[in-house]
Amino acid sequence: MGATWVPLVLTLKVALWATAINLVLGVAVAFGLSRWRSHAREVVDSILTLPLVLPPTVLGYYLLVLLGRQGVLGDWLDRLGIHLVFTWQGAVIASTLVAFPLVQKAARAAFEAVDPQFEDAARVLGLGGVAVFFRVSLPLAMRGITAGALLAFARAMGEFGATLMIAGNLPGRTQTLSVAIYSAVQAGDDRSAGIMVIVTSVTCVLALLLAGWLAPDHLRRSRS
Repeated sequence: MGATWVPLVLTLKVALWATAINLVLGVAVAFGLSRWRSHAREVVDSILTLPLVLPPTVLGYYLLVLLGRQGVLGDWLDRLGIHLVFTWQGAVIASTLVAFPLVQKAARAAFEAVDPQFEDAARVLGLGGVAVFFRVSLPLAMRGITAGALLAFARAMGEFGATLMIAGNLPGRTQTLSVAIYSAVQAGDDRSAGIMVIVTSVTCVLALLLAGWLAPDHLRRSRS
């Protein structure tokens, strides 16, 4: 069972970190886009959505070019003693990148569904911009944001291509469940592969069920 639980614990750690980072970055970007009135907004949104459509190996290649020791940022990080390639932190970056659009898209839709009259009323009562965001906009958009975060968590749980390229396949260090399943199948260990497939599937189904439970109310509110 150790062959299953070690990758599971690592995968949960990577997915939770990726989801937490995306909640901060995705919500901030989504709020900015929802309030930005410019023709360039949709262009920026399309660029941010690219991880949903690009092959994961392409994203992994971009990460290697950026974060590898000879990369644009990698050389600078290396001089600081920070190494991200073939580490679990590299897996977090890969999972964060591929799951980011799911949070950003859901959060933007949620913020755009917030009735501006509530925000205007809060400003009339004397609240500043930051207070309006945390006390009005964010709470009203929270269900949609949570649904997006659950989808992002499920996506991060199943990430394979970009993770394999940037973090590698080091058992106990960077071998997530999806990579461990691939290795088990390659080695002919069908029993271990089957157990890990079931664990991954059940976890992702639970996340999707929760997201589906949260989403309908948000969608009904956005149409009203």
